[in-house]
Amino acid sequence: MNPLALASANAAPLTVTVSPQAASNAYLSAGMDDLAAGGENASGFGATLQRAIEGAIGTGHDADRKSMQAIAGKGNITDVVTAVSKAQLSLQSAVAIRDKVVSAYQEIMRMAI
Repeated sequence: MNPLALASANAAPLTVTVSPQAASNAYLSAGMDDLAAGGENASGFGATLQRAIEGAIGTGHDADRKSMQAIAGKGNITDVVTAVSKAQLSLQSAVAIRDKVVSAYQEIMRMAI
């Protein structure tokens, strides 16, 4: 049996609860870090979202690279399972954010002018 499938089947779902205040503070501090760095990256929410997407893509590439190393016999199975789990969590987060954005857009479109 595939050890990755076994590890995925036994993994408990992860639930993360973030308060609106904590999210607001995180976005605010990310924006302040951009301003302190010289203002080049200080385009607000769009830049933060872009960095999050790039991070999720990078996590997926890392999981692919570690999986290929394991297939070639040069990788550690623990590193592979950890990388795949991180990639799965990143993808789930990206899908949740996308769903919230679509929901917000639909709600705005239903508003009366």
